[in-house]
Amino acid sequence: MVELEPEGRALQQIKDKGYADPYRAAGQPIHLIGVEFSREKRCVVGFEVETLGCH
Repeated sequence: MVELEPEGRALQQIKDKGYADPYRAAGQPIHLIGVEFSREKRCVVGFEVETLGCH
C-alpha cells in the first residue's frame, strides 16, 4: 500500500527487479515509469519517469 511506502518506491521497484534488463541490448532508450496508486483514495498519487540511454 502506497501510504506505507516512501515516495518514489514504485520506480525503485522497477530498478530492483530488473524489469528493463531484457531490453537493454536493443540499443534503444528505455523509459521507466513508476506509478503510485492509493488504495484509500483509489487514484494515482504520484509518478516518476526516468530514461535510460542507449548502451
